[in-house]
Amino acid sequence: MLDAFIEVFTTFGGIFSLFTLVVLEIVLGIDNIIFIAIICGYIPNKKDQQRARFFGLMLALAVRILLLSTINFITKMVDPFFHLGHIPITGRGIILFGGGAFLIVKTITEIYHKFKIADKEETAKSRQLTWTQAILQITLIDIVFSFDSIITAVGVTADNPNAALALATMIMAVVIAMIAMLMFAPYVSDFIEKYPTIKMLALAFLVVIGLILVLEALEDAHVLHLPEGVNIKTYGYAALFFSVIVESLNIRLKNVKERKGN
Repeated sequence: MLDAFIEVFTTFGGIFSLFTLVVLEIVLGIDNIIFIAIICGYIPNKKDQQRARFFGLMLALAVRILLLSTINFITKMVDPFFHLGHIPITGRGIILFGGGAFLIVKTITEIYHKFKIADKEETAKSRQLTWTQAILQITLIDIVFSFDSIITAVGVTADNPNAALALATMIMAVVIAMIAMLMFAPYVSDFIEKYPTIKMLALAFLVVIGLILVLEALEDAHVLHLPEGVNIKTYGYAALFFSVIVESLNIRLKNVKERKGN
């Protein structure tokens, strides 16, 4: 196995595969960072927020590595466990559907309470979480996002005939991507907390991700049939990227007007 880790960094193919997977893991980890940032924002103590954010991302790393260590079992979870009539039920489908449903309900509830707080029907203090409550929610969603991430990584490296090299590449990609996310997560959290409109955009994005997870589960069960080559997750991320650009321009314009007004 050590030879496989060395080969990742000493061959062009290994470096290219590693780079591709790192980029993929970071992109797939954006929703994880956003969810952790929003949940940590409900912890009243700033130090506890930082501690929960760090622990949440380290937990995500641990879950991903644990899943990689059971890679043979994970790959079998795309096969049907049983059938409901003509509908195949897979382990992947159950996890994605359950996680997506949780994300939709959780996020819509948060949006609803934000309007309640704005109408003075609730106080922000009523939505505060303890450190333990935050970590429990982060743990649940980490499992869902990690599973989806690993399944995608397995698909990318499936054509590699060297199983040890493929596994070493996936482990290194997960570790490097998590280090990058640990570095940028505080800035993402601060940015989301600083601009309320960005926070609402982030919540809306999590609803979209939840819907995508549910749709993927339905596609696994052959209840939903998407055209060949259509990746709904790509459309979701493209929509987020476009929305962030538009909102950033709006924030920039507002700041310029405020400076001119002063």
